[in-house]
Amino acid sequence: MAGRLEGKVCVITGTASGIGAASARLFEEEGARVVGIDLDASAEGELTIQADVSDEDQVREAFAEAVEKLGRIDVLMNNAGINPTDDGSVLETSLEAWQRVQDVNLRSVFLCCKHGIPHLLEAGGGSVINVASFVSLVGAATSQIAYTASKGAVLAMSRELAVQFARENIRVNALCPGPVETPLLLNIFGDNPAALERRRTHWPTGRLARPREVVNGALFLASDDSSYVTGSTFLVDGGLTAAYVTPES
Repeated sequence: MAGRLEGKVCVITGTASGIGAASARLFEEEGARVVGIDLDASAEGELTIQADVSDEDQVREAFAEAVEKLGRIDVLMNNAGINPTDDGSVLETSLEAWQRVQDVNLRSVFLCCKHGIPHLLEAGGGSVINVASFVSLVGAATSQIAYTASKGAVLAMSRELAVQFARENIRVNALCPGPVETPLLLNIFGDNPAALERRRTHWPTGRLARPREVVNGALFLASDDSSYVTGSTFLVDGGLTAAYVTPES
């Protein structure tokens, strides 16, 4: 029985760990040929291209290499991102920290869409999945101002691209995960279990998402099952953005 992505070529950024790595593995299980683009040359993917996704020349060359070696691109998943510990309140975050986050989280999505979507058009259409976050929709007193702003911009950009390319058979959706059990998030909590517990009480499920639970959503958006889904804010957040109070708050 054919997988849900049989015959599709999927480009995923940030496949060294977390959601990107889990997506690469699941997409391959479902029949896709996966191109992983990451700074880490040992990242997941049938073809791994080492590149800085915030550098336009490297992005352009990466997509050209993907098409040269695999013939086409059907799915583009812009997942690469950072959430550094020096990103905090607007009162304390440096301009350098702000810009570093925008370059990786937002500029990279712009560049990958700019240089990736033309290849989807050549293939006759496809799916773009931009990984945003639940913080695109809610605020937090424990601020990460640069990260939140970057993900909000990704969400807005995804809507505009969806409208622009809908009649050219290209779907663009923003995948918005809640807190996920990834090295990126766990690094923020570090050795402070109290910080983790403070946040856990606001999660209706009382736990972090597992990466596979999020990438099942990405699989849906990548596959033809979502043929009439575009411009969506696709939340996989365990009900977090729906909550006012939880049993423990």
